[in-house]
Amino acid sequence: MQFKLTKELLDEIRDAISTSSVSQIERLLKDVHPADIADILDQVSLEEAKFIYDTLDEERASETLMELEDEVRNRFIKSLSNKEIAEQVEQLDSDDAADLIGELSVEDQEEVIQQITDKEVVEEVIDLLNYDEDTAGGLMQKEYFQAKADAKVSETVVELRKQAEEIKSVYSIYVVDDDDKLVGVLPLKQLVFTSPNSLVSEKMIDSNIKYAKVSTPNVEVADMMEKYDLVALPVVDLSGKLVGRITIDDVVDIIKEEADRDYQLASGISENVEPTSSIFKQTRSRLPWLVIGMLGGILGAQVISQYEGEIALNPALAYFIPLITAMGGNVGVQSSAIVVQGLAKNTIKIEGFLPKIAKETAVGLINGLICSILVFGISYLISEDQKLGLTVSLALLTVVLMSGIMGTLTPLMLNKFKIDPALATGPFITTVNDVVGLFIYFVIGILIY
Repeated sequence: MQFKLTKELLDEIRDAISTSSVSQIERLLKDVHPADIADILDQVSLEEAKFIYDTLDEERASETLMELEDEVRNRFIKSLSNKEIAEQVEQLDSDDAADLIGELSVEDQEEVIQQITDKEVVEEVIDLLNYDEDTAGGLMQKEYFQAKADAKVSETVVELRKQAEEIKSVYSIYVVDDDDKLVGVLPLKQLVFTSPNSLVSEKMIDSNIKYAKVSTPNVEVADMMEKYDLVALPVVDLSGKLVGRITIDDVVDIIKEEADRDYQLASGISENVEPTSSIFKQTRSRLPWLVIGMLGGILGAQVISQYEGEIALNPALAYFIPLITAMGGNVGVQSSAIVVQGLAKNTIKIEGFLPKIAKETAVGLINGLICSILVFGISYLISEDQKLGLTVSLALLTVVLMSGIMGTLTPLMLNKFKIDPALATGPFITTVNDVVGLFIYFVIGILIY
């Protein structure tokens, strides 16, 4: 059954905190998952969160810490001593430990590392901190099981039992040669049903092995694991030596972060923000595109001012300005959203550009004709002016076609120049289409009148 955080539970927890009842907190949170405890910590004050956190055993405390939202965790870590942080680091998987220490200042990093008693943990964390956080090296963990290709299955099973406490989950066993280079993968099921005297090399899969290099971008790692339905992916260094693995839980986080970032970028937010982010950060992330939108609006106003005389002669032209700008923006966003989605899923290739544009042109033509016919009838009912109806309908058809093509080309061009194509689904495409749409509308109006 899924946990549901209620006001009643929060009130009980706060009552227990007010009376410093540790036993009551332990009772209330006895069967609650660390991710749900993290939700509770998000809802209470820092002092209350610290009290709850102190009642947890080391393993649950460390897991809860990693489940907190980044900004909440950063604030929470500041309330912990470096010794307390070091104690939590020793309970975490190496990748989470490196992520946690990586959020600290350089001085605090050094002090926390000095406080860690397990030297093996220190070596693993320092090694992981050397990799860029946006690469497979920065994403991987050092906990994995490997077996020698020339070892017997019985020996491998014994070794697996020895390391069972250190490795929380074993999906596959990575097979290496005498130089620790990855040469194959042995599924756990295959290990269980294989004769003890068989050699690992006889049962391993040694063809078409999926792996990542330490320099592989984490987005490519996520795409690979999603495409091939992998729950874990081995990571090798430049020489092919096995150095770590990436598990599906870390990839899910990457996919979510990418989706959140693209959604915010498409909405005109230039950097990643959370509801808990400071006023300054939220303002800074929104202001650039607001200014660009404002400048686009001013440019649109300038276009209208250039045709002030035409509007004075036929004021009815002004009635349909919002329609032209709205339709141009909507069509552009629709087209670019489909292309951005295709680029994200790698379903649009370079050789597919022209067919995509042709298809979007056909879609725009059909939609434009239907909308143009409707708007011609409506405008004629409003003003009984056939020229006005013809102007609006032709302008609308042209704008829909132009916006569809532009909405398709823009993300493709941005992607070609290594710029995030999600930009094309936001204020950028809307503002450009508004200005161009107005220009088209008045030019057609002049030609007809």
